[in-house]
Amino acid sequence: MSEEFGSDFITIIDDDGAEFELEVLDTMDYNNQTFVAFLPADMDENDPDYGIIILRSVLDENGEELFESIDDEDELQDVYEHFSRILFDDED
Repeated sequence: MSEEFGSDFITIIDDDGAEFELEVLDTMDYNNQTFVAFLPADMDENDPDYGIIILRSVLDENGEELFESIDDEDELQDVYEHFSRILFDDED
């Protein structure tokens, strides 16, 4: 990711080989893991599937950053609530 001003974008490829462009909202270390919140950059805001995507950041054996989904619903809800406080608390 670049350190320039403005938004950071990444392209990920899912298990089916489809590419998605995501805008990085924020990164959070929580419970000794790193999580990243994204918004889909290539989807209309009015699309019913549009919303925050949270992925876990992990390093592979070569030190490359990979993103994986959070399969545990309780963990996902907990991480989402922490991101919500970070991202939306100062929007009162």
